[in-house]
Amino acid sequence: MAKSNALAKSLSASSALPALEAARPMELDKLIHERLRLGILSALAAQREVPFSELKRLLQTTDGNLSIHARKLEDAGYISCTKAFEGRVPRTTYRITDKGRRALARYLDHMEALIRVMRG
Repeated sequence: MAKSNALAKSLSASSALPALEAARPMELDKLIHERLRLGILSALAAQREVPFSELKRLLQTTDGNLSIHARKLEDAGYISCTKAFEGRVPRTTYRITDKGRRALARYLDHMEALIRVMRG
């Protein structure tokens, strides 16, 4: 809390405040901003399709945690999920949708704008 108060005071005393306000830091896509969901979208943006087991390994998370966050992205239409069987073994794979790719691009553009303002 002290750090955020100090940052707010230093920003209010500087000419960066109007630029920061214009960058709209409070309007970040909260669905994507969460660390694990950003990791899921980033991995899917880099590859055509990623199996559940590979996402779990890449993001170093649990089955339950990955499932919950992937479901939120799926509910938003940002990713699609395909469930199939290879023999008797279930296989779940994920892909980023066009909507998800656009949302990720907007999020990254927004973060870049904030970074530019903060670095002056």
